[in-house]
Amino acid sequence: MLIKSVEFVTSAVRSSQFPAAVLPEFAFAGRSNVGKSSLINTLVNRKKLVKTSRTPGKTRLINFFCVNDSLMFVDLPGYGYARVSESERRSWQPMIEGYLAGRESLRAVIVILDVRRTPGGEEIQLLQWLEQRGITAVLVVTKSDKLSKAAQKKQIQIIADTLAADPEEMLVFSAKSREGWDALWNAIVSLAQAPPEDEPA
Repeated sequence: MLIKSVEFVTSAVRSSQFPAAVLPEFAFAGRSNVGKSSLINTLVNRKKLVKTSRTPGKTRLINFFCVNDSLMFVDLPGYGYARVSESERRSWQPMIEGYLAGRESLRAVIVILDVRRTPGGEEIQLLQWLEQRGITAVLVVTKSDKLSKAAQKKQIQIIADTLAADPEEMLVFSAKSREGWDALWNAIVSLAQAPPEDEPA
């Protein structure tokens, strides 16, 4: 994939603030500090398009980015151990679910998982929620450079078993080494080109 242009479009907290649903959209979801911002930056060959932070919960809005004037990347607030108030975390749920459930141009949710961590209830609930609504989920195991190949394979199997997923269908990614860059872009392009009704459930 040749990245010709990337631009920030808008931040939103409600549907009235979303941009027009014209381009195929791909939402990125993951636990706080899972490496979501680094993954998006690496995908579009930019260092600081999406701000990264060591503080969990930095992303508190739904952020839209236009790629090559043909795709929309949507950065969702992280879930889990965000250092924000419980009331603020609760306010994110209807915002995120409202976007995911009502966005006609959404082609898939890129669900990002840390290769070093076993998924918890929030990841399981997210995938079940997406499946119930017929929304395609692409599982990406990131930070692969943190483990040896043997440890990586063992941990991916644990993650797959926890999520009742096929380990062969999980994409392995590293923002540092760029492992998985082509594979993830191939998945995105394929889903972007497929008519919505032909997408896998």
